[in-house]
Amino acid sequence: MKSLIAGFAGAAALNILHETLRKLDPDAPRLDLVGKEALKKSAAAMDVAPPTGDRLYGITLAGDVLTNASYFAAIGMGGKKFMLLRAIGAGVSAGIAAVKAPKPMGLNDQHVANTDKRQMMTIGYYVFGSLVTAGVLALMTKK
Repeated sequence: MKSLIAGFAGAAALNILHETLRKLDPDAPRLDLVGKEALKKSAAAMDVAPPTGDRLYGITLAGDVLTNASYFAAIGMGGKKFMLLRAIGAGVSAGIAAVKAPKPMGLNDQHVANTDKRQMMTIGYYVFGSLVTAGVLALMTKK
């Protein structure tokens, strides 16, 4: 349970960072746009009308937080030993996947991969989220 709570904290931190920077920097990655496109494509594949507007944004954000929380929760598996290394590895891996996965999935990768800056920021977001997860876990398991 502690790992899941910490994973949620890391996922929330990642999304707060993303939402803040995308409003401040027009060249920041747009993970939200990739997520919206993926949700629309999934709905179309299931022959379901995709949500629109604020509902599309909300469902995409909720899905992002839930999947990232589940992924980040794995950082707590294995205890405290090497937790920082697991967190960094998990963050870098998730960030690279976020940069590299859209194109083979038939999604527009321009939102995260068209510049070196966007690629590095995307990877950085996931490393940040994973480090927040490790920090929360460390605080929760302190004796």
